[in-house]
Amino acid sequence: MKRILIIAAVMAALTSCGHSERTNPFLTDWDTPYGIPPFEQIQESDYLPAIEEGIKQHKAQIEAIVANTDEPDFDNVIGAYDLSGEILSKTEGVLFNLAETDITESLEKIVEEATVKVSDWSNELSFNKELYAKVKAVYDKKESLNLTREQEMVLEKIYQSFQKNGIGLDEAGQARMKEINTELSKLSLKFGTNLLKENNSFKDEFGISISEYPDVMAATEDRALREKMFKAYSSRGNNGNEYDNKEVILQILRLKIEKAQLLGYNCPAEMILQDKMAKTPATVDAFLANIMKYSVKRAEEEVVDMQKVMDEDIAAGKVAAGSRIQPWDWFFYAERVRKARYDLDEEQTKPYFKMENVREGVFNTASKLYGISFEPVADAPKYHPEVEAFKVTDSDGSLIGILLTDYFPRDSKRGGAWMNNVREEYVTAEGEMVRPIIVNVGNLNKPTADKPSLLTLDNVSTMFHEFGHALHGLLTQCNYTTVSGTNVARDFVELPSQINENWAFHTDVLATYARHYQTGEVIPEELVRKITAAGNFNQGFTTTELCAASILDMKWHELTSVEGIDIAEFEQKACKEMGLIEQIIPRYRTTYFNHIFNSGYSAGYYSYLWAEVLDKDAFELFKERGVLDKETAMSFRHNILEMGGSEEPMTLYVRFRGAEPDPDALLRARGLK
Repeated sequence: MKRILIIAAVMAALTSCGHSERTNPFLTDWDTPYGIPPFEQIQESDYLPAIEEGIKQHKAQIEAIVANTDEPDFDNVIGAYDLSGEILSKTEGVLFNLAETDITESLEKIVEEATVKVSDWSNELSFNKELYAKVKAVYDKKESLNLTREQEMVLEKIYQSFQKNGIGLDEAGQARMKEINTELSKLSLKFGTNLLKENNSFKDEFGISISEYPDVMAATEDRALREKMFKAYSSRGNNGNEYDNKEVILQILRLKIEKAQLLGYNCPAEMILQDKMAKTPATVDAFLANIMKYSVKRAEEEVVDMQKVMDEDIAAGKVAAGSRIQPWDWFFYAERVRKARYDLDEEQTKPYFKMENVREGVFNTASKLYGISFEPVADAPKYHPEVEAFKVTDSDGSLIGILLTDYFPRDSKRGGAWMNNVREEYVTAEGEMVRPIIVNVGNLNKPTADKPSLLTLDNVSTMFHEFGHALHGLLTQCNYTTVSGTNVARDFVELPSQINENWAFHTDVLATYARHYQTGEVIPEELVRKITAAGNFNQGFTTTELCAASILDMKWHELTSVEGIDIAEFEQKACKEMGLIEQIIPRYRTTYFNHIFNSGYSAGYYSYLWAEVLDKDAFELFKERGVLDKETAMSFRHNILEMGGSEEPMTLYVRFRGAEPDPDALLRARGLK
């Protein structure tokens, strides 16, 4: 970039043409392969001007919709609204992806300022009475408009968004709602920033990233060190330092409760769930309680098995007499039990799961199921050197979209794994289909000087999972961004990701990609049998920690007040009431529960288990017909993956499956019933 600017400066001087201002990349069309953002050309100084110009442009587009004297109809109100804000969307797609994947101190400040500007504009838009009047005019006569089902869903979603944002409130209520929304945006960002700092502190102390924690705990024989790592890991955001999240959480919850009650709900969970599949907190609570009953019972059996191994260590003088299994012992002794029971050691399996080979397996499986192809884009712009780009095409050669993969941990990236939309799929006013640009992000084992990235079994599942989200975003065939891709009910969005995990270790799939990174040898059948046999190992723990986090999420969002609440005491009481055994903590404790305080899963973490009922029930159909059965796969593609939110989730599911899901499918698949 510096070289380009120097050449430009020299040419300007030679031709005496005067000074020419550099154009902000966000304010021009991108002459890049497939419209990928020109990451290398973008400077940090571009973001805020682009956000401001994007808001200005969006405001003008909204004013044009309002000023239109033609009778309000779907196209001139709802369609125009869906297409508006292109510059803002372009800028947000890049900026907020980098906020999670490659943040710097200077960019952090920009994100904070941009968040306030976007939130303020979002508030203004949500309370635009003239715009709402146009939307309502269309909504009130929807029966006579001969709309497609997708248009009906778009109209419903946009109309309800105004209702949920408080358009019906009086002037004082609307003013307060704007304040709440802006403050929540800032607090959520602060929660995430604090957690990133705490994650980096953990790495500085122990020399491992948060994503490496389970594997290191499973391999660390020093019990005192395990205890120290556990306590540091489980106290992130709860250390009384400048990155402590307790007060941030209470402020977030206080505002969420006030917002819900302004809108006539008792608590945030009621407000959040009313347009989800589950509909009510009571439905979610009953759903989780049933799973918890079975998972805790199995977890207690697992504790007994691990204690027997610990007793052997006590007898051998390796562990102090009278020791009992504690939370910091679980990964270590579970691995010992697994090795003894199944003769399965992750060190045996990892050489067969080189990251590039696993990604090839992910791609090949999708090709066999859905008829799509993947081709590297060598000259693609990248926001980080580790990013790789792939062109995804259909069986007829047409473009499906672009996939960017960013799999390795770094200090500038938050922990976990996720999928982002850099660009949504939609159809322009001129009828041109704009294909999506999707990012799969992870924190997988990083390559070393003498070894490539070798993945654990959990890492492999994660790659298949996040690619399921990518398929949902890539294969969508909707006309409107409001419902395209992953813009679906929160408790439906995990179906495509979780069903994709089912192929990861299936024998018919493993043989196609699990090859030794040194010899190229296909994974031996004996090792495959061990992986299959151990498939439901430790499900008591896995299900219990996930279910416990889901219940904790609900407990926080079912509150009607946080006055007098102590975070630690509340969490401890909630864990006791749910029946959580002392050897297990929730997958995410409150002060580092990013999903619910900074990532859109408030009163929604249960979605993983809810969607697993759908995915296990759906995969039973694949098992009946053949796990790579093309007809079944194409039915899933057409009825689920392509449809986005253009129809009610259960309607889509029944079209594919022929019936509503069996609630016990999850328990059966996890071996709990």
